[in-house]
Amino acid sequence: MWFVYIIECSDSTLYTGITNDVIKRLKRHNEGKGAKYTKGRGPVKLLKTFKFETKSEAAKEEYRIKQLNRRQKLAL
Repeated sequence: MWFVYIIECSDSTLYTGITNDVIKRLKRHNEGKGAKYTKGRGPVKLLKTFKFETKSEAAKEEYRIKQLNRRQKLAL
């Protein structure tokens, strides 16, 4: 299983990513090791996850979500 997730950083910005282990990935973000964007923006809070059978499906959805504006992402 693969997941697309949306997190909110401490500065209220949103970050979208993919993983096969949401808990581990969230922990990495909060340790400042998850992604370049989230370094220094922690702690982060998980807002939403979407489950997919394949990495390819998850990557396509991640791309689609990243094209949305903040209001649209929060509406998901």
